[in-house]
Amino acid sequence: MELEIRDINNSVIGKYTTQRLDPSSVKVEVIHQVVVNYLANQRQGTHSTKTRGEVSGGGRKPWRQKHTGRARQGSIRAPHWVGGGIVFGPKPRDYSYDLPRALKRVALREAIEAKIRDNEWLLIEDLKIERPKTKDMVTILKNLNIDGSVLVITPEKDTNVLLSSRNIPGVTVRRVADVNVYDIMSHGRVLITKEAMEKLEAERL
Repeated sequence: MELEIRDINNSVIGKYTTQRLDPSSVKVEVIHQVVVNYLANQRQGTHSTKTRGEVSGGGRKPWRQKHTGRARQGSIRAPHWVGGGIVFGPKPRDYSYDLPRALKRVALREAIEAKIRDNEWLLIEDLKIERPKTKDMVTILKNLNIDGSVLVITPEKDTNVLLSSRNIPGVTVRRVADVNVYDIMSHGRVLITKEAMEKLEAERL
């Protein structure tokens, strides 16, 4: 398939041919698996509640067993008492799990194909900013008719692009090596340079 290559003024200046991508059929279930895995791996799992053995108090029987007219009780820290322990509450745990590397590779390709199919993948010839300046990045995005959230993919770390984008709401900059399925699917548009596209296909797909 062929993708249009644009300049920063949104003019079509060429075509990019790819043999690895086919947006005609997107496996949504594969994308879903990897996104759920990514979110699970981000969880800290530091939540914790106290059981009846961990809350303070309740060391003695609140009243005698019989002849009070009240229900028998063994501790004021039993779960049904106010201030009592929690039954089956969350405890610190590790939510992370691994997926096959091949599955992640397939999911990345499917995510890209989904964006291409929905006309949310924008390929430009180059993205050069002479010095860190938010106004320059805003102008480029405006020229490309990009509003809302956008993921900007560069071949390597570009400090000028990074610093020029960090104060713009909804704009995230990633180098090719750090791109993941969640980043792609959680942004409305994806802006990628030709060099980054070539590197992405060669190393990640």
